[in-house]
Amino acid sequence: MNIKQAKEYIKDSVVLYLKKDQFDEYKIPVVRQRPIFLLGAPGIGKTAVMEQIAQEMGIALVSYSMTHHTRQSALGLPFIRHKEYGDEEFDVSEYTMSEIISSIYETMEESGVKEGILFLDEINCVSETLSPSMLQFLQYKVFGRHKVPEGWVIVTAGNPPEYNKSVREFDVATLDRLRVMEVSPDFAVWKEYAQESGVHPAVINFLELKKEYFYAVETTVKGRSYVTARGWEDLSEILLLYEAEKKKADETLVGQYIRNERIVKEFTAYYDLYNKYKQDYRIEEILAGHPSEVAKEKAKKAAFDERLSLLSMLLDKVTDGMREVMEASDYLSDLMAPLKALKQAVEKGNACNSAAEVSLMLEKQTHARVQVLKSKQKANALSNSERRKHKQVIAFLEGAGRELYLGEEKSGEEAFAVIKSKFDAEVLQMKARTEQIKVQLHFLFAFVEEVFMEGNEMLVLVTELTVNTYAAKFIARFGSEDYQKHNQELMLTERQNDMMEQIKNLEI
Repeated sequence: MNIKQAKEYIKDSVVLYLKKDQFDEYKIPVVRQRPIFLLGAPGIGKTAVMEQIAQEMGIALVSYSMTHHTRQSALGLPFIRHKEYGDEEFDVSEYTMSEIISSIYETMEESGVKEGILFLDEINCVSETLSPSMLQFLQYKVFGRHKVPEGWVIVTAGNPPEYNKSVREFDVATLDRLRVMEVSPDFAVWKEYAQESGVHPAVINFLELKKEYFYAVETTVKGRSYVTARGWEDLSEILLLYEAEKKKADETLVGQYIRNERIVKEFTAYYDLYNKYKQDYRIEEILAGHPSEVAKEKAKKAAFDERLSLLSMLLDKVTDGMREVMEASDYLSDLMAPLKALKQAVEKGNACNSAAEVSLMLEKQTHARVQVLKSKQKANALSNSERRKHKQVIAFLEGAGRELYLGEEKSGEEAFAVIKSKFDAEVLQMKARTEQIKVQLHFLFAFVEEVFMEGNEMLVLVTELTVNTYAAKFIARFGSEDYQKHNQELMLTERQNDMMEQIKNLEI
C-alpha cells in the first residue's frame, strides 16, 4: 500500500480502538488492540504522516526513535523500596517511570489533550537488552511496571533489513502481536503532499518527467546510492533559500541531498534549464496578459517537456497566490471571533468604556491565543498553515493593543472603530489580491488556449487545478469561468471517447 492508504487505515484504527461500550469499557480490549507496524523504506514519509493524522484528528502525538533507547531509559531505573508483608519486612526492587511513558503524561498535562498516538520509530532496531521486553509492551502496552495511559494508540515503524544493518528481524511471536502494513513509495501520493507543502516546482516537475527517480536505492562499484522523498523535500528547502539569497545551486549542493550521481547530473541540468525558461518566457508578462510574440512562438515550437516546464512555472505562480489568499481568508475568519467578543463588550459598556480597557481585553485575548498555540504545539497537533494562522491572529491583536496604548485617549467605541478599520483594511487587501489572482488565472487560460490550442496542455492545466487543494478551494469559493468552461469541455470529450469505445465493442 502507499502512505496515503496507510494513513486512512491508521485514522480508522484510532477511532475504533478508542470506542467504548455502554459500560465505558473499550469495545476492543487493550490486550487485543494490536499496535500498527509501518514497514517501509527510509524517507517515504512515515513520520510526517503521523503528524498529519494528529493534526487532522485533533489528538496528541508523542514520537520516539527506539535506536537510542537502552533498557534503563525505556523501562525505568531500578530502586529499592522497603515493604511489609504480614509480620515480615522486605527490600524489593521497583522501577522509576519509563522516559517514554513519562513523556505521554507530560504531554497530556501541558497540552490538555488526553488522547493521542505513541509513535515508536525504528522499533526493529531496539538494543539486545531491550528486545525481550518488547513482547510484553506490544501486547500489554506496559514498559516496566507502568502502562501506556488509556486513550493512547500505539503505532510503530521500521525499515526492512535491506535498508538498515541495525535491523533485527522480528520472530513470529512478535509479528503476531502487530498489524503489519508494508508501505511503498508512490510519487502520485507524494506529489499531492508536495504541492500543498510548497515543494519547489522544479523538483515536482522534474519528477513528473522522471518518475523513476522519485525513489531509488542502488548498489554501485562506489557503494550504496540512494534517493528518497525526504531527500527531494530537503533539497527543495535549500533551493528556495538559495534563490532568496540569489545564490547559484550546483551539482555539489544537489549531491548533498540526492545520493546518486546520474540523477544529480540530470536534475542539475534540468534546474538550470528551468531557470533559463523563467527568463526566456517572462512569466510575469504572460500572467499580466502581455505575452511577447517571441515567447508565444517559442512555446508553440517547444518540445512537450519544455511546455510542461513552462506550464508548471505559470501554475506555480498562480497557485502560490491562491494559497496566500486562502490562508489570509482563514486567518481573517478566525480573527472575527475575538473581534466580535470585543465589539459586544464595548456595546454593553460594562467592561470596555475606554481605550485602556479595550487594550486590556486585547491583551487577555492575545494571552488566550498564545496558550492555545502552545497547547497545540506541545501536543504536536499543529500544521504549518495552522501555526501561521495563530501567529497572524496574535500579531494583529498585539499590534492593535500597542496602537491604542500609544495613541491619544479614546472612548471604547472610538477604540473599537480603530481596530475595525485595521481589520477592514486587511479584508480589502485580501479582496484585491483575490481579484489579481483571478485575472492571472484568466490570462493563464488565455495563453494556453492561444499557444497550445487543443493540445494536452489544457488537460494538464485543468487537472492540476482540480487536484491542487488550494486551487480547488479558491475556485470553489471565488469561481472561474475559464476553469468551468474547459472542465466541462474535457468531460464532454471524455464521454464522447467512452461512447466511441462502446460502439467499437458493439461492432466486434
